[in-house]
Amino acid sequence: MAEITASMVKELREKTDAPMMECKKALTEAGGDMDKAEEVLRVKLGNKASKAATRVAAEGVVSINISADGKLGSIIEINSETDFVAKNDDFLKLGADCAGLVAAKNPADVAALSVLSLGEGTVESTRMALVGKIGENMSLRRFQRIAAQGKLASYIHGGSKIGVLVDVVGGDEQLAKDLAMHIAASKPKSLDASGVSAELLDTERRIAIEKAREAGKPEAMLEKIAEGTVQKYLKDVTLLGQVFVKAEDGKQTIEQLLKAKGASIASFVLYIVGEGIEKKVTDFAAEVAEQAAAAAAAAGSK
Repeated sequence: MAEITASMVKELREKTDAPMMECKKALTEAGGDMDKAEEVLRVKLGNKASKAATRVAAEGVVSINISADGKLGSIIEINSETDFVAKNDDFLKLGADCAGLVAAKNPADVAALSVLSLGEGTVESTRMALVGKIGENMSLRRFQRIAAQGKLASYIHGGSKIGVLVDVVGGDEQLAKDLAMHIAASKPKSLDASGVSAELLDTERRIAIEKAREAGKPEAMLEKIAEGTVQKYLKDVTLLGQVFVKAEDGKQTIEQLLKAKGASIASFVLYIVGEGIEKKVTDFAAEVAEQAAAAAAAAGSK
């Protein structure tokens, strides 16, 4: 059998971008034949893509696309299993390409986006090929497309982990940039009170009443206290009610800032990678011990 050298493994990895151990196994199976080993990997990577699809993808990036005139834009979150893969150039290109397709083709949902043409195939075939190539699950999670009433501004923060797209009517470029940065920093839930769900407000009201009751406040005051708490909550979670992060006096709200600049916000989108996805917490030591026990059991059965 031909000797499988480190340089052979490196060459195959550079050609396929497959994991190093998979390259070594493929070369061994192919008896050192590079072309055959590549074929072996192509077969195995398809299976790997299927297995990877069952794993949680809670890392990833936010990609944004804005037209030259600032009138049309899109924002998309694509996920991977690890932050390492989220930095992969092919993965980043997939996000950028998909953001461009959302802006250009206006798909109704992720399923519609997945069947759009991309490269030599579709978005889905490109995604699957990349899953196979890297050996890690990836998914297109969500996107939005905005046809601006004013002009779009964007902000990407933390290695593309937080992305903002905001439609600002009036004002200037600096104001739009400041607003996008503020949204990324303060993470409002909605533009104003109308965008906050009644369920959230009811929850805040119930908590406030129970806290006031435990503090010994008179029953007649509980509703008034609760209403004050809800109003404070709304100022904290609505963009217009929040204090501008760059306010020199520490008091000016976004609503006041916009009024002073003769501007308004038509809409905004804030994506935080992995938000709402239940991540699997792995006990590494326990996992290693479990794998060692399984290997020992397998050896003992031979």
